[in-house]
Amino acid sequence: MHTVVVGTSGTTADDVVAVARLGARIEISAEAQVALAAARAVVDTLAAKPEPVYGVSTGFGALASRHISHELRAQLQRNIVRSHAAGMGPRVEREVVRALMFLRLKTVCSGHTGVRPEVAQTMADVLNAGITPVVHEYGSLGCSGDLAPLSHCALTLMGEGDAEGPDGVVRPAGELLTEHGIAPVELREKEGLALLNGTDGMLGMLVMALADLQRLYTSADITAALSLEALLGTDKVLAPELHAIRPHPGQGVSAANMSAVLKGSGLVGHFQHDEAPRVQDAYSVRCAPQVAGAGRDTLAHARLVAERELASAVDNPVVLPDGRVESNGNFHGAPVAYVLDFLAIVAADLGSIAERRTDRLLDKNRSHGLPPFLADDAGVDSGLMIAQYTQAALVSEMKRLAVPASADSIPSSAMQEDHVSMGWSAARKLRTAVGNLNRIIAVELYAATRGIELRHGLTPAPASQAAIEALRAAGVQGPGPDRFLAPDLEAADVFVREGGLIAAVEPVTGPLA
Repeated sequence: MHTVVVGTSGTTADDVVAVARLGARIEISAEAQVALAAARAVVDTLAAKPEPVYGVSTGFGALASRHISHELRAQLQRNIVRSHAAGMGPRVEREVVRALMFLRLKTVCSGHTGVRPEVAQTMADVLNAGITPVVHEYGSLGCSGDLAPLSHCALTLMGEGDAEGPDGVVRPAGELLTEHGIAPVELREKEGLALLNGTDGMLGMLVMALADLQRLYTSADITAALSLEALLGTDKVLAPELHAIRPHPGQGVSAANMSAVLKGSGLVGHFQHDEAPRVQDAYSVRCAPQVAGAGRDTLAHARLVAERELASAVDNPVVLPDGRVESNGNFHGAPVAYVLDFLAIVAADLGSIAERRTDRLLDKNRSHGLPPFLADDAGVDSGLMIAQYTQAALVSEMKRLAVPASADSIPSSAMQEDHVSMGWSAARKLRTAVGNLNRIIAVELYAATRGIELRHGLTPAPASQAAIEALRAAGVQGPGPDRFLAPDLEAADVFVREGGLIAAVEPVTGPLA
């Protein structure tokens, strides 16, 4: 099994995905162990002094003005975890919780938090044991970090609350720790606060969304090419010299992907020999690289923000290399929240243009010779009419999900935390949007492949033929009389989500970006 080593200098997106989705094991490097001990020595020194230090010998948030005596400090740290574990609503997905915990461990190991090495090791042990704290949908405002979600994770480290075992059964966390030989942690000065104060939930969801969207943008280039082919469109608009004079990087990449898929097609440009030749294709076909390309460039910006955050130590206060422990605002989720919202916007637009191509394939007045709704016997059969309704409903929800969460703020903690990012909310709605986009692309794939197969006597591109054959092998049926469509659509959704579409065409096209 792949092992991820956590050091002092952050982590990578690939490591986050490996831990969150693939169950990779975690080790803490010797370098991080030294840094953890050094930072803890600083905190212990400050804790012994009479002067108050935020998070070490004071209350939290709006209660920071109270100096806490030595005998109450352990209770203070336990209490902040218990009181902040106040989430409500449905459980958050296992992969999100694992990413959340791993990213908090990443910051703890930076040597800037003052957490003892044994606490960091317990975090790694819980992840390696496959124990997943129960975290709820609601509770984070994305400022002072993802407080409630992280508190539920810290509660598990203390042996309290509920968690899911490796068998998927939710049980008391203390029982699960005992079964796996993990001793609950006894928190000391600053440690409770350090376990709660980060952007880890929203960042983990951003990293996984970027991985999913990279796959979906490549898949959308393929389905756009298939739709162009089914509509007898022209591939001349994909010529590299046209995109070179408007040098947005993503646009060129999408055009190149579509060109690679269409190479050798006997369908493209066929309309130029029709009785009513078209001068140019509709925007949803002709401008596919421009729309998808702009989305790709937005992904690139979001990836840059994620990489910076993955290299960050997000806590308050932090232990600096010169021994100072300073309060700061680095826990504010604005940088992450903004790009989460940007991605929801571009995902909605990609879904929107894909739906327009699907609708064009189904309309006999615009499909250039295809039967109405791609039906076998139109009138007796309805074909893909309602498949497009489903796709349209998904697009409509995508537009609602594109409304920015980060434009909102609601004050909390007696006006101490008076401007928050709402980054967790942005991340949660993006996860829904990504799932919807996968379904939208699956419907376009279903319609476009059927359209190509209905172009009797014309030969599709080799890559298109490979996609059709792989889709049929995955259990998605081709043209024919009406049947129960939901299983076909579900199979197409899985085919796209698991990377089957890309895997089918790349042996023909070579690697697609």
